Amino acid sequence: MTDAAHPAPVTGTTRLYAVLGDPVTQVQSPGLLNPLFAELGIDAVLVPVHVRPVDLADVVRGLQCVGNLDGLFVTVPHKTAAVRLADRHSRTVEITGSANALRREADGAWLAENFDGSGFVAGLTGAGHDPAGRKVALLGAGGAGSAVAAALLTAGVDSLSISDPDGPRLAALVARLTDHWPGRVHAAAEPPLHDSDIAVNATPLGLRPDDPLPFSPRDLAPGCVVADIIMKPRDTPLLREAAALGLRVHHGMHMLTGQVDSYRAFFGLGTPRTADRGDRGPGAGRRVS
Repeated sequence: MTDAAHPAPVTGTTRLYAVLGDPVTQVQSPGLLNPLFAELGIDAVLVPVHVRPVDLADVVRGLQCVGNLDGLFVTVPHKTAAVRLADRHSRTVEITGSANALRREADGAWLAENFDGSGFVAGLTGAGHDPAGRKVALLGAGGAGSAVAAALLTAGVDSLSISDPDGPRLAALVARLTDHWPGRVHAAAEPPLHDSDIAVNATPLGLRPDDPLPFSPRDLAPGCVVADIIMKPRDTPLLREAAALGLRVHHGMHMLTGQVDSYRAFFGLGTPRTADRGDRGPGAGRRVS
């Protein structure tokens, strides 16, 4: 019997999903979604694909020609560039300018969506750190940071300060967000850590052992929540130092687990099979392209 511990073999009927990144050694989605496919009785597999930025367009266009490929997941540093490789975009993608999932539509077109922000907020709220009414300092205006920013504003933060060394990118993001949430979002050359209830690292700093800290937790007020979107390593240098100072920390894996229900809806993944429904066969409930 197929289960999460004993996944079904890959065969000629297996549907494909790929997660694209540079690097990909840190991606956690295959370890989360492949067991889910097994649990739901879905004949599908998600594989990591290491793609350099210069090759992204060629790789995506090639994968989009693969008939049994139903979707793409996108991670650092491709979330902004991936938007240009989709035919249609959700409202979230239009606001943030970034995407982390692409789905093949029934007519063959590709739809881009971004669940990073909603997943981050779901994880944050689920851990008891409701951002509503809070002051938040966000480091990073890239693909993930832009999605997190929009979701925090949607969740009702009182004020959001965003910092990023890329001035034009930061200004463009703040302008887009201000169109929807006037008066609540600000660009900050230096994050106002002393006056923040939640501080979020949405940069890649922490993926590599020799990365500098994105900000100093020592500048935060007691009781501040320090959140990192990096999933591997689980305890980034930022989170380790924050915890040593007695600050509350929030791990990056929460952002991914907070997206699972959204991924299931977006890709049309079905419900778990039961004994009386086993004759539906592999892939039952999966969206068919």
